[in-house]
Amino acid sequence: MPIDPVFRPLIVRCAAGALIAALAVGVGVRAQNKKDFVVVAHKYGFVVDSRNSEIHVQQDDLVRITFSTEDIPHSFTIDDETYRIMRRAEPGKPVTFEFRADKPGRFPFKCTLTADERCKEMQGVLVVDGRK
Repeated sequence: MPIDPVFRPLIVRCAAGALIAALAVGVGVRAQNKKDFVVVAHKYGFVVDSRNSEIHVQQDDLVRITFSTEDIPHSFTIDDETYRIMRRAEPGKPVTFEFRADKPGRFPFKCTLTADERCKEMQGVLVVDGRK
């Protein structure tokens, strides 16, 4: 039995909507959170959001970091295979960057610049908690 041309667009839209819904369920689409952090470097440490030196997020969060320094140039460096991040900031010139926290674990960050030998003592940690 042929489909009435009046109903054809409606049937096509319904079928497309059902296909998209089925694909979304099949691939496990989840709401993604965006997390913003302010990381300030200074001799000889990092401060995250005026508290400590740890960044805590959930797996799959979109992480946005505004990185600045108060005294001399510093870097925010994670040189793990999972997250290869190296951003440099100078006093008065903050940098902002984003990444997807797609792998769970603990990932140390540090300053790798050599402006001051003690910069190598600067440490913090990105903690990515797995999906629940």
